[in-house]
Amino acid sequence: MAPSDIPEVDPSLRRKRPARLEEAITNPGSVKINVTGAFIVDDEVRSKSPDAEGVHYENKDIRLPHHTGLVSHVAVDIGGSLAKLVYFTRELDSADNGGRLNFINFETHRIDICINFIRQLKEEHEKRNGSTRDGLCVVATGGGAYKFYDKLKEALDVNILREEEMECLIIGLDFFITEIPNEVFTYSDADTEPMQYAEARPDVYPYLLVNIGSGVSMIKVSGPKQYERVGGTHLGGGTFWGLMSLLTGSRTFDDMLAMADVGDNSGVDMLVGDIYGMDYSKIGLKSTAIASTFGKVFRLKNAAEQGAEDGEGLIHGGPDGDESNSGVKFNPEDMSRSLLYAISNNIGQIAYLQSEKHQVKHIYFGGSFIRGHRQTMNTLSYAIRFWSKGEKQAYFLRHEGYLGAVGAFIRRQPQNWGRRNSVDDVVAPQAVRNLVTNNNVLNQQHTRSSSEL
Repeated sequence: MAPSDIPEVDPSLRRKRPARLEEAITNPGSVKINVTGAFIVDDEVRSKSPDAEGVHYENKDIRLPHHTGLVSHVAVDIGGSLAKLVYFTRELDSADNGGRLNFINFETHRIDICINFIRQLKEEHEKRNGSTRDGLCVVATGGGAYKFYDKLKEALDVNILREEEMECLIIGLDFFITEIPNEVFTYSDADTEPMQYAEARPDVYPYLLVNIGSGVSMIKVSGPKQYERVGGTHLGGGTFWGLMSLLTGSRTFDDMLAMADVGDNSGVDMLVGDIYGMDYSKIGLKSTAIASTFGKVFRLKNAAEQGAEDGEGLIHGGPDGDESNSGVKFNPEDMSRSLLYAISNNIGQIAYLQSEKHQVKHIYFGGSFIRGHRQTMNTLSYAIRFWSKGEKQAYFLRHEGYLGAVGAFIRRQPQNWGRRNSVDDVVAPQAVRNLVTNNNVLNQQHTRSSSEL
């Protein structure tokens, strides 16, 4: 039975709800999230975000107008570059007393800021709900769930449940595909309206998930919990971030994307037109197609240095006509766009090849590298259309960087919940069952030891 089909609770029974909520808190996995009527709140500035460099609040909360139960956990996906946090807040002052899922990320090297933020959430949770046996719980995934486990445990003094990264990615993506309206979309600059929302499809599986973080993983998903990592590449978001730091001195990822917006890659890339002087129409390449990323740099740099030796000065100055004896100065914005195209095109082509090999038509791109950036999405989408001759489709998500965090959040929930599945059969996640089992073993050992005294 879906939540929308559940009859209204008799008002006389509402007084029993607190006891049920208390039981849910002390029995992990039994909280039922009601996603009926869920929608994304657009461009609403919230005051919750810490005012610090390396912290980004998404301002794309998911409103859950019909969920009134207490949620006693937060979820964090700690990757090599970013730590993505998802948490639930009640809205007791709203007409429907619902709540919302909140999304915020922190640069991983600033993990202490993330931990302090979770500590504040813990304190607010205790202030509003009182102390419980378990209190606030943290569900963690990603490599940092292991790397920072002791640090999280010591600093927060809460239960830390670790969940498998790939499984969390799939659970999170399935949730967004099937449960949240206007979450999934296609993108193409060739269309009058580049962004088109995709309706939920009955034939969700199979699909390919291309998760672009510091590196890239490509996962074929054949059904619920049926997945296989089929490939990937180490040239991902971390590559773009690292090279841009070396070449331009940019400090933040958003600054680098902003530079790409105004750059012209033809300032550093060798194009088909640079070689042919026109389109290479016989094989379908326009004159603006990239023949070699950064292919102009060596020739222009050598020519500039030769000109300087001959007393002619630089022939290819920077944006302000800057000249120096060190050689040609290339525009940082041009380099940014060139690198963005190079990495995105490479990922797009590999994704197509994997989808072809594994006979998958629908390709979902996720991960914090994308950031809703139009050039990135257009490049990935164009690559899929070009190589597949229009037979395959690229999809994007409005919360593309939070698949793992949302999956970890849901792993604290029943395995079958939401509009499309039963919410009656509650099965605790394996990590929770392991925790309970371990606690029972410890209690038995303690009882045995006490009886022997």
